[in-house]
Amino acid sequence: MPTILTHPAAALLKTWFPRLSWRIAILGAVLSILPDLDTIGFAYGIPYGSTFGHRGFTHSIAFALITATLGTVMVRTRSAFPFLFLCAISHPLFDALTDGGLGIAFFSPFSNARYFFPWRPIRVSPIGIGHRFFSSRGLETLASEVVWVWIPCGVAALLRLALRTVFSARGRGRETTAR
Repeated sequence: MPTILTHPAAALLKTWFPRLSWRIAILGAVLSILPDLDTIGFAYGIPYGSTFGHRGFTHSIAFALITATLGTVMVRTRSAFPFLFLCAISHPLFDALTDGGLGIAFFSPFSNARYFFPWRPIRVSPIGIGHRFFSSRGLETLASEVVWVWIPCGVAALLRLALRTVFSARGRGRETTAR
């Protein structure tokens, strides 16, 4: 999995949803982290590959739909759903790009089959008590996430801001020439 520091990068895409508040962007960041609550199962002996194991149901499309719907109801803004769903589904999509684990149960609870994307450039994050996050492997993971998650999300966010600036300037130019 990408780290808990990286999953919220999807919330940078809030720039593509300019009418939504930053409070909704924070909720999107929370929804992007939420699937990893399944790691609690390790402490209770839930097998990794089970439906409720790591990267099981909480990493499914159904879970993303449920959490985005609940988030939309909480904020009472129907237009928040696409953004919240994007944030929620980004977690399993990013995880499917990692180089470790058993795969993602995208179709749980209907199927517990696990999937990865054919291209897996993101280093899997060390998890569990025996792993040191800020070890050389953890830092290698963070560097991988910067390249494959943070930079693309940041570029997409900046692209939207640039497009908005260009198009609003064109609109102001047309208003001036029309007068």
